[in-house]
Amino acid sequence: MATSLYDRDFYAWANEQAALLRAGKLDAADIEHIAEEIESMGRSEKRELVNRLAVLLLHLLKWQFQPGLRGNSWRLSVEEQRYRLGSHLADNPSLKSKLDEAISDAYRLASIEAERETGLSRKIFPAECPWSFRELMNDEFWPDAESSS
Repeated sequence: MATSLYDRDFYAWANEQAALLRAGKLDAADIEHIAEEIESMGRSEKRELVNRLAVLLLHLLKWQFQPGLRGNSWRLSVEEQRYRLGSHLADNPSLKSKLDEAISDAYRLASIEAERETGLSRKIFPAECPWSFRELMNDEFWPDAESSS
């Protein structure tokens, strides 16, 4: 059985499908694979949201629970992720409806990574994300060590 162009050369397949769609030749297009790839792109955008949130949450946890180690690198990481998150959501506004789920997933990942990076027990971190999305994105928001109790 011959393998399809989709299986042999994805780049060539994608260009071929784009040309077919632009030409209005829907009957010749590989609709099933096109639909799969579009769905995959959507999942990828959600993963990007979770990953950016996880990095932001990790640095906020370290900022709060290791105040003696606060530095420019952590501050800049927080600022960068806030900017990238804002840009990602501007490009994909429908992801805003997935924020609660994304924050929950990201916080779980961030607390695991915070335990790894800090050497602190994960039990000292709140079980659920203690900050709202509004706080996470607020340039003036920096958690204090006192708020960890």
